[in-house]
Amino acid sequence: MPWLLQVLVALVIVGLLLWIVEQIPMDATIARIIRVIVIVVVCLWLLQLLVGVFGGYALMPAPRGRP
Repeated sequence: MPWLLQVLVALVIVGLLLWIVEQIPMDATIARIIRVIVIVVVCLWLLQLLVGVFGGYALMPAPRGRP
């Protein structure tokens, strides 16, 4: 499966999970904390995947300096 399709499927699943959390009756503060944590984790995952923020493999590696 191409990586872009995998990313889209993962984002759809995360969106569905966030929607399910919104449907559960709970305190608004707890729901907001869960939402923020999930969004931050997904953003960090995308940054790691695209540019390798935490080192390691990235789809778009940084350009190297002059040889």
